[in-house]
Amino acid sequence: MLVHGQPYRTVWLEAGGESVEIIDQTLLPFAFKTVRLHSTAEVCHAIREMWVRGAGCIGATAAHGMYLAARECERDGLRGGSFDRALREKGRELCATRPTAVNLAWAVERQLAAVALVDSGVDKVTVAREMAREIADEDADFCRRIGEHGLDLIRGVFEAKGGKSPVNVLTHCNAGWLAFVDHGSATAPIYAAQAAGIPVHVWVDETRPRNQGARLTAWELGQQGVPHTVIVDNVGGHLMQHGKVDLVITGTDRTTYTGDVANKIGTYLKALAAQDNGVPFYVALPSSTFDWEIADGLAGIPIEERGGDEVAKIAGLANDTEIEVNLVAKGTPVANFAFDVTPARLVTGLITERGVCPASEAGIRSLFPEKAPSIARV
Repeated sequence: MLVHGQPYRTVWLEAGGESVEIIDQTLLPFAFKTVRLHSTAEVCHAIREMWVRGAGCIGATAAHGMYLAARECERDGLRGGSFDRALREKGRELCATRPTAVNLAWAVERQLAAVALVDSGVDKVTVAREMAREIADEDADFCRRIGEHGLDLIRGVFEAKGGKSPVNVLTHCNAGWLAFVDHGSATAPIYAAQAAGIPVHVWVDETRPRNQGARLTAWELGQQGVPHTVIVDNVGGHLMQHGKVDLVITGTDRTTYTGDVANKIGTYLKALAAQDNGVPFYVALPSSTFDWEIADGLAGIPIEERGGDEVAKIAGLANDTEIEVNLVAKGTPVANFAFDVTPARLVTGLITERGVCPASEAGIRSLFPEKAPSIARV
């Protein structure tokens, strides 16, 4: 997507292949800066500290981190099984950085499986490099296709409203291109609608505590010229009550094969408000975000708890300098649950790269029949 009119992805290999380049998302929207990562440890730090965030972006970054890990194993002179064991340990380090987003472990395991098929260290590095590119390209393509399928939903709403007034979409957190490699999941249908000439307006939840909606979603929508309005997190229900939201589209960090959705904390409350007001609630995701091993999201999906400072403090711009200020009295106990689980019964449908389906095992299986054998074993 565009940054100051120039196309960017969120993660890529620099020209010589010596390092991985990312956008430091912690600096947005006040500064745009790319950072080069030279080692597995630096990639782990970037993921843990949320320089990169979002399910697809984390997965693609981890895939590139595994390429750097393979280079490190090759430089250490490792071969065969020793190489694979050392690479798996580096993969564990990457997986430990963020527990909720399933794309991270998925990308690591995909790299490990590919690298194990060749013998020499040089060949393993080559395979890891190509796999990193493949995972990134696939993520971008899947998100583009999500946009195509979601476009039909937005077009249907537009026509039902008489084909004149804008379609009002509510988002929560950031599931835009910054959360993936390109296009995004929840935003992909919005960008597709814009390209098709359908007027869209986006209500952007600020999304406390890290304000990814206010800082990231609003910024990227602005870069693309999509009309939008930032709102505090608790306004969504009010807007729905007064008919100012036509549909909700969110992303997800992990979705069970039965349709339960783990996403940024507060998503569950939006789904409840949507159901109470008859507003369609859709979740957009590439298939890499499905967890084919967990049936009960509430019982089985690990929920990350982050440091209390994210809640107790807030950052903003003052006199062209970003500063951090306290929100609560010193010593006040703070809890910071990063995600919640929205039960499948509250989800109108899932928008995937293969189409839109009900949030149910049968619905998901209809789009991904090849996954049925693994589902049956659970």
